[in-house]
Amino acid sequence: MSYLALREHSQEELRQKLVHKGFPERLVNAVIEDFRDRGLQSDVRFVEVFTRSRLAKGFGAYRIRQELCQRGIDAGDVPEMGSLDWDHQLDQVYSRKFGGGMPASLKERAACQRYLLWRGFSGDQIHRLFRRLRQGGSEE
Repeated sequence: MSYLALREHSQEELRQKLVHKGFPERLVNAVIEDFRDRGLQSDVRFVEVFTRSRLAKGFGAYRIRQELCQRGIDAGDVPEMGSLDWDHQLDQVYSRKFGGGMPASLKERAACQRYLLWRGFSGDQIHRLFRRLRQGGSEE
């Protein structure tokens, strides 16, 4: 119960933590089911909180989906994040990390692209960003 008092956890995270502590898996499954039935644990709530947290930290959709899957959330349960303004999110991350100007060399541009891909943005989004930077901020 103390794990859930600190932050939301997925069922799989709770399962792994409790089994790692040495509790029998049968008991762990029963406790998690009880928590879920009583509304103390919810994967839906976990996904919402986790997604908001990752967005606030400047991560893109691919990274958020990957991290949710690593935490035991089925890919079919991951919410569609297409309604978010990813270009705006990408602009904020880029300007915070690189200052907002166009990279001076191809080597710097490649480093920026690697960083943004690692953050979870798509190649298309990154190409649009550099197109906007070349055009002085106006998108066709």
